[in-house]
Amino acid sequence: MDMKKIVIFGGGSGLSQLLKGLKLFPVEITAVVTVADNGQSTGRLRKELKIPAVGDITKVMLAMADIDNNIIDLMNYRFTKSKTIGNHSIKNLLLTALLDLNGSFDEAIPVLGKMLNLKGTVLPLTEDNVDLVGITSDNKKIYGEEEITQCASKITDLKYNKEIRVNPKIYQALDECDLIIFASGSLLTSIIPHLIDQNLAAKIRQSKAPKMYICNLFTQPGETDDFTVADHLDLLESYLGKDSIDVIIANNTVMSSKLASKYAVEEQKDPVLLDMNELENRHVLVISDRLFMIEDNMYRHDSLKTAYLIFSYLMEGKK
Repeated sequence: MDMKKIVIFGGGSGLSQLLKGLKLFPVEITAVVTVADNGQSTGRLRKELKIPAVGDITKVMLAMADIDNNIIDLMNYRFTKSKTIGNHSIKNLLLTALLDLNGSFDEAIPVLGKMLNLKGTVLPLTEDNVDLVGITSDNKKIYGEEEITQCASKITDLKYNKEIRVNPKIYQALDECDLIIFASGSLLTSIIPHLIDQNLAAKIRQSKAPKMYICNLFTQPGETDDFTVADHLDLLESYLGKDSIDVIIANNTVMSSKLASKYAVEEQKDPVLLDMNELENRHVLVISDRLFMIEDNMYRHDSLKTAYLIFSYLMEGKK
């Protein structure tokens, strides 16, 4: 029997965490990654070399890699004692060098993927060097992903600073897939950037494959304050189209720890409430479980359990 094919849209951290578990299951994965990050190492490389963002792509590739932990440590290494290259990870420098040698992500990513023994396919949303533009509630424009994340005003719409050319391989993957997933992560800067292009949004919406959303564990300050699971769904579907999402996977277990209190006080992040009464009136299947784990003193999705729930749904053929 042929393996089921999954297309996953996301950014860096949320998508990477999901892929760590999903790569262990017998499925064919195509991960589609945004390229508008302009912070830290990626931001410096973009500014100096006029290239799309590499950081989220390399993070996702490392999550999908089948290599020794020593190699993973090497890929994440930063020369902290150097003022010139101290901010750049080895993996970012490698992909940047391959971009310079080959001229495109389409040629560069497979080379790095071979080095990392990649378990799946990674596709950038676009080859274009683009920036996000956030439109605030008072109609001001905020340029750049990092600036949008830090903006105190409410962002009511997202655009790119120019028209993008969506990677054509994404359309091919969507034609062949059995499931489309929107990973957890920032809705504004990791998920919705995939839906700004109306042609791609329409292609996703019209696909016969079920669409699944992995809901965030915590709200994002200034972005999804006080949001329930249904509120996350509403925001996502305001770009994708009403009743477009068929399945939501969400946490149903209370987080009561000193760490959760720290999130609330120091970061203004609160656990996302699963409002089943509201969701029962929607055209969506809710799969809920205890989805969180604590890793490096941070709450994260339990990648293995989340992947198991995804795989179980896929095998049962629910819609």
